[in-house]
Amino acid sequence: MAATGRKKILNVLAGQVEATPPVWMMRQAGRHLPEYLETRAQARDFLDFCYTPSLAAEATLQPVRRYGMDAAILFADILLILDAMGLGVRFEKGEGPLVEEISAPADLRRIKPEAAADKLSPVYETVARVKSALPPETTLMGFAGSPWTVTLYAVEGRGKTDKSAALRWAHGRPDELAEAMDLVGEATAHYLARQVEAGADALMLFDSWAEGLPDNIFEEVIIAPTRKLVDRLRSLGVTVPIIGFPRGAGVMVPDYVAATGVTAVGLDTAASPKFINRELPANFPVQGHLDPLLLIEGGRRLDARVDQLLDAYRHRPHIFNLGHGVRPETPIAHVERVLDRVRKG
Repeated sequence: MAATGRKKILNVLAGQVEATPPVWMMRQAGRHLPEYLETRAQARDFLDFCYTPSLAAEATLQPVRRYGMDAAILFADILLILDAMGLGVRFEKGEGPLVEEISAPADLRRIKPEAAADKLSPVYETVARVKSALPPETTLMGFAGSPWTVTLYAVEGRGKTDKSAALRWAHGRPDELAEAMDLVGEATAHYLARQVEAGADALMLFDSWAEGLPDNIFEEVIIAPTRKLVDRLRSLGVTVPIIGFPRGAGVMVPDYVAATGVTAVGLDTAASPKFINRELPANFPVQGHLDPLLLIEGGRRLDARVDQLLDAYRHRPHIFNLGHGVRPETPIAHVERVLDRVRKG
């Protein structure tokens, strides 16, 4: 279909097929850009970076200026919502995020969901600043972590785990886990609604810890909470498209698409185009899923994989992206090479 004059990403999310797909990359604002490192150095720490609108807006805009990306994604972190809910969150060099562990759902009731969303007002100022500075054809993507992934950090106290503590809650304390995810989901709904009020054109839900779950647990901790969150956003009057990214979902992707109410699905590195095209409705939008490690290596294999993905989704609404985020060691020239190839079709 021909474009209708709207932003290309919104065209795709409305079910249209673009002759050349729009493109952006997860973690496109990050440590592979020298201008990002200069901006990051101005903040006391990572939380200060996220909570300083002038710095966060600058980081959001940098990859759009450099690459002409079709989307700017808000510079923030999925754990800000836990910080706003009263849990201690800090980022340690070499360790990543550390979170005050909860022992029961009551630990997430310290601050009411709407009050937690109110505490994130610097994020909404960032959204508004970015919105006013973006080219009119560029989509502004808001985001948050999905209930399972965010709650997992609260249960485990950190990322980079085997998920065993959270999975033991899922198996042995399912009602308590569901209550905890409900509390996170309600605060997240208000948080995302406020991002849209500030100017976000679309939203993305990151379920970064969806990999390796038994199918019954996947239904309980990924599908059901995501469906509840999407329904809650719609009840709050949010009408913008929502991209769900259940990283590592594998064969559960079709169930996720069918049951959650998301507008589009983000695909991880391991996704198979043949499986996706066979199992998802032909007009359902997809985003992804170039391997970030291949982006580092570059060369003819990178060119071939880009061409393969473009060809695989040529007749489907498709946003070209990665299967995970841009890594710090990624050469800028390789990003430019991919963008040139995608834009030439």
